[in-house]
Order: sequence, then C-alpha cells, then structure tokens
Amino acid sequence: MRQLHKLSLFSSKSSRSTLVSTEVLTNVLPRPTRSSKAGLIPYLFLAPGFLLFLLMIVYPIIRALQISFYNWGVFPGSKTTFVGFHQYVHEFHDPVFWRALENSSFYTLFTVPLQIFFGLLVALLLVKKIPGRGLFRALFYIPVVTSWVVVSLLFKFLFSTDSGFVNWLLNSLHLSSHNIGWLDTRWPSMITIGILGIWKGVGWSMLIFLAALMGVPESLTEAAAIDGAGPWRTFISVTLPAIRLTISFVTIMLVIGSLNVFTSAYIMTGGGPQQQTEVVLSYMYHQAFNFLDFGYGSALAFTLAMIVFAVSFVQMRLFRGGVSRVVR
Repeated sequence: MRQLHKLSLFSSKSSRSTLVSTEVLTNVLPRPTRSSKAGLIPYLFLAPGFLLFLLMIVYPIIRALQISFYNWGVFPGSKTTFVGFHQYVHEFHDPVFWRALENSSFYTLFTVPLQIFFGLLVALLLVKKIPGRGLFRALFYIPVVTSWVVVSLLFKFLFSTDSGFVNWLLNSLHLSSHNIGWLDTRWPSMITIGILGIWKGVGWSMLIFLAALMGVPESLTEAAAIDGAGPWRTFISVTLPAIRLTISFVTIMLVIGSLNVFTSAYIMTGGGPQQQTEVVLSYMYHQAFNFLDFGYGSALAFTLAMIVFAVSFVQMRLFRGGVSRVVR
C-alpha cells in the first residue's frame, strides 16, 4: 500500500508566505518480474565463441610472438635459447627476405589497381538493366568462391612451359616462335601469379562496387543529365564522389590481402627457382616448416604484420583526408 508523506517548505516573497506541498511516493512501481539473471543470457551465448577466439587466435599470436625471441628447439630434448631481437636484426641482413618483400610489393602494385579498375568497370556495366544481368554477375563472381588451390593448379597447367595451353595458343597464332617459360624465371612468374590474383579478385571488387552504385541516388544522375552532363562527366562528377568511401574500403582490403599472398605463389612456383619468386609468407613457411626454424619464421610473420598495419594506417589517414575534403 502506498504511503504518502507531506513535506512542507515555507518561502517568503513580497511579505507573503506560501506553503509548498510535495507528495513523495515512498513505494514506487513494483519491480519488473523479469529476473536480473536474464541479462546474462547473451553473454552465455557469446562465451563459447569468445573462448574459441582466445584459444585459436589470441593464444597462438601471443605464443608466436614469444617464439620469435627464441632460437626455438622443436624436437624433444633440444635446447631453446633466448636470443632477444636477433631474429629481427637478421631479417635486415637477409637478402632473401628483401627479395620476398619486393615480390610481395610488386604483386600488390600489379594486382590492386587492376582489380579496382576491372571491378568498377564490370560493376558499371552490370548495374544497368541488360538481358542476362544476373547470369553475368554470377559468372564474374564464381572465381571468388573457387578454391585457391584448385585455380592455382589450373593456372600452373595453363602456363606450363612445355605442355601449357597458353604457349600452345601463342604458337598456333604465330605470336611466339618458342615456348615461353612463364614459371621458370622471376618476373614472368610474378606476372603470372598476379594475373591469377586479378582474375580471382575482380568478382569481389565488382560485388562491392555494385552495392555502392545501386545506392547512388538517381536524382543526382538525373540532375546531371538535365544540366547537360554526358556519361563520362556524370561518372567523374557524380558517381565517383558518391562511392569514394567504397573505393577506400576496397583499396584497403585489397592491399591487405595482396601483401598476404601465399597459396598461389607456393603452389605455382614454390618460391623457385632458387628462391627468386619467394613472397614473405612463402619464405616464412619454408623457414618454419621446411627448415624448422620457428623462431625466424615467427619473426618474419610479425614483421609482415607490422608492415600491413603501417600501410593500412597510412591508407586510412590519406583516405580520411580525401573524404573530408569532398564533404566540405
């Protein structure tokens, strides 16, 4: 039962006193019947996934960082010695590491701009209402969901020196008088690996750009057409600024992915000949699992992680400045 108490306050103004009465409810509305324990239910559902994340992601990262400071003994009874930053110092004097970093950088500079260009071009074509639009979208996206291992083996066969389809086609069209060793030397191999990366990644860029283009208001393009702007002018002045954030996102994600190239390079060339086509991750894999130098392999992995973080941070800062100028 509610109990009411009266609190009386007296105030004086213009020689008069006014009685102010305030009723205070001592018993507020009843508490909700829902138990406070119900608030823990979402955390109980999140707990298994979070524990799995700690076990499978966080713990291996911390453990690998620890191993990078040791000359790690793999076999039972072998000696593990602390070497500090020796593994990281060794990287700067390792010519193979610098060659692998150069190859990874070349792969990034070769594939990222072309994936953006072709992805945006295909998206511009397929955003229009044309016959078979859905079929073409699916065909361009199929390589994205295809296994890296499968397509790498396929391209290795296509670009084989002696029995590859590409050399057969070039010879049949009299475009080449001899078989080209696509995977026998450094730069032809890196270009071939890059072609695979472009072919497989265009569909992903196309999908992201399609979503962005479908979100561009038609009123903007219609207003540009009324003002007499042609298709090219409309694209430069209306469409491109409208999808600028999407271009930034696609660029950052593609750069991160290209710096982490591994499967295609490992399967198509294995880092050869004579480690000429090593990328950072393939070199790390060989050091860790072929030569069992897990300390140096872990140091290579963390060095690449720091490079990717630094490049991504610079990109975000640059794109943020460009977007703010467009908004203003």
